[in-house]
Amino acid sequence: MSGWLEIHRGDAPLIVSFPHTGLEIPSTVEARLVSRWLARKDADHWVHLLYEFVRELGATTVRTAISRTVIDVNRDPSGASLYPGQTTTELCPLHTFDGEPLYAAGAEPTATEIAERRSSYFEPYHVALADEIARLRASHERVVVYDAHSIRSQVPRLFDGELPQLNVGDFDGRTCAPALTRAVEEICQRSGFRWITNGRFKGGWTTRHYGQPEQGVHAIQMELACRGYLREPALPLTGRSWPPRFDPAYAAPLRAVLAKILQHACAFARS
Repeated sequence: MSGWLEIHRGDAPLIVSFPHTGLEIPSTVEARLVSRWLARKDADHWVHLLYEFVRELGATTVRTAISRTVIDVNRDPSGASLYPGQTTTELCPLHTFDGEPLYAAGAEPTATEIAERRSSYFEPYHVALADEIARLRASHERVVVYDAHSIRSQVPRLFDGELPQLNVGDFDGRTCAPALTRAVEEICQRSGFRWITNGRFKGGWTTRHYGQPEQGVHAIQMELACRGYLREPALPLTGRSWPPRFDPAYAAPLRAVLAKILQHACAFARS
């Protein structure tokens, strides 16, 4: 671990990235925000705890402790939308997923500040991720990059209705071998949870940027609907109701499914 950037190195051909579990916000940024709670509302709460088992598989993990409100390391660094024509958040978000302003009026980040955040946080995170891919590719013919996410089950501004608990993304088959996606789908099918592939979430910048199956790097994203592992409260949310605490017993059924998925990912990479 080096300050806000946490890296755990394993020898298995599997990297699990956690781009949105961070809650840290520099004081110079936090002083300009509308509220501490809103600034942390859209984190992928407790996802790194849900996946703690991956170290037993020998996986490498890369995690930023910096909040996505500061900079979203899973967005295109150019600022281009990953989902043209659909509502989404920016590289340095100005609103929550529900459309609430994050910054006080007139306190939004300037272009210069966005460039500084990109240099301070975005680039080091991806240098670390690229370095770990290169390290493992030196000893493995194939490596799987698994991008771990979660989101509230209902966010009307971003999508209609209720998300399935398991949302698999391989950018319409471009970021990993079809055999890997099929195997993940088969596990999802047997899980008893609702699932979909390339639905509302097809894979963010990490999946699209690193997924080069022809070069031996197979990237896949898993977006979990929070109710699969948290006791998700009814809407509207408040600072008292969100986020709920992490209960390992409640999360155990979904964790078992995720363990099967990542065990297979390791087996796929070694095959």
